[in-house]
Amino acid sequence: MNGPGIQLTLAPELRLFAAPSRRAERVPTATDGASSLGHVVESAGVPLTEVGRLLVDGAEVPFSYVPRAGQSVEVFGVDRPQQIPGATPLRFLLDVHLGTLARRLRLLGVDAAYENEDIGDPALATRSAAEQRVLLSRDRGLLRRREIFAGAYVYSDNPDEQLRDVLGRFAPALTPWTRCTACNGPLRQADKESVGDRLQHGTHRSYDVFAQCTACERVYWRGAHHARLERIVSEAVEEFGGVATP
Repeated sequence: MNGPGIQLTLAPELRLFAAPSRRAERVPTATDGASSLGHVVESAGVPLTEVGRLLVDGAEVPFSYVPRAGQSVEVFGVDRPQQIPGATPLRFLLDVHLGTLARRLRLLGVDAAYENEDIGDPALATRSAAEQRVLLSRDRGLLRRREIFAGAYVYSDNPDEQLRDVLGRFAPALTPWTRCTACNGPLRQADKESVGDRLQHGTHRSYDVFAQCTACERVYWRGAHHARLERIVSEAVEEFGGVATP
């Protein structure tokens, strides 16, 4: 772009998307005189899923606004908790690289669809739109696809930080121990007799409380990993609300 010049200021949390040379407080930015401000921001490296308000010379404008020479543009991140119009109920779709986050969201009762195989960006975007799911990804290119229903960049590669980021950003209702961590289906209580043929002898002898997925029929009990899962649940519920009792 070599048209009218503007001054672009990205919010501190958005500067990681820009090239290192463009992370200063105010960055001179050339435009073509015809492109929308949304296009200018994306050209700076920032996915629009991460943008909240846009101010031009102090006045709020839409993404479609075409900036003029000499104007000062401030780009803010999304407000938290973020409201997603039309997302009732709030549901998520995670790309192939976020399997641990998907299982932890399901552990907390959050509807989190996940593809175990890489089905490709177009298919993910299409599913996001068809099922009205918020697409979570660390792939900026995927989040720039126009057909997605809504999206959010996952800022960390650490599962603990990823979970806190998503829960803090969207404030989904937490109903722990109600969803299958394997397939996302709802769980129901099950008696030992009805699931006995699915249990190894030691498990059948040692445990009496079971739950079963109504979709894939996987059986759950408070086994060796329960203490670790309980910690994840209790910490999330303490910080973000919900009911911790399984």
